[in-house]
Amino acid sequence: MKQTVPAFALLLTLAACGGASTDQAKTEEKKEAAVTAGAAYTIDTATTTVQWRATHKGGFAPRFGTIKVADGSLNVENGAVTGGSFDVNLTTLLADPASVTEPDKKASDLEGHLKSPDFFDVAKYPSAKFVITSVAPFDSTKQKSLLPGATNLISGNLTLKDSTLNITFPAQITVGEKDVTANAKFVIDRSSWGINYKTEGSPENWMISKDVEIGFSLKAAKK
Repeated sequence: MKQTVPAFALLLTLAACGGASTDQAKTEEKKEAAVTAGAAYTIDTATTTVQWRATHKGGFAPRFGTIKVADGSLNVENGAVTGGSFDVNLTTLLADPASVTEPDKKASDLEGHLKSPDFFDVAKYPSAKFVITSVAPFDSTKQKSLLPGATNLISGNLTLKDSTLNITFPAQITVGEKDVTANAKFVIDRSSWGINYKTEGSPENWMISKDVEIGFSLKAAKK
């Protein structure tokens, strides 16, 4: 039987259209990566899913979709994750057609805009990276979590384009003998990484919320 224990949580970052929540991931300066120890687990890129949700037009037009993890691994020792990292393939960013309701727009239009230099500039920066810096127990009396059943606080360095910051967010992790599953839901501020449409403070940028909700379901298997 599997046991929920301290372990790894994934972050995928997507920031281009904002969302609305007060459960912000704590954002700080870049920190030293955690020293890894224990058995290696490889992230299953076929079954790992990441969702993003945001709003446009001052919050009245929800946008949402998915993005894929390119590769990554984590280390587990004595039932706990000791470190890990993964890369996110920003060229795989997809917008759900149901989130684009304007009659003259398509999901592919939104995808192309998010991939353009206005936002992620994937031609120049095709990937994002997350490196674990620490794993701590989650205390529901001190922290809030959008996801019920959070067990841990995960901190890690998130690199978007040419900027790296450390973020901390709650996650629910389950470690088995041969695999690890992780789920999380949290909010980041795209502008912390300098991702602004047009210029900061412009009407165009104001229409796109700075907050972005990220959700993921991750699975990793023991090598």
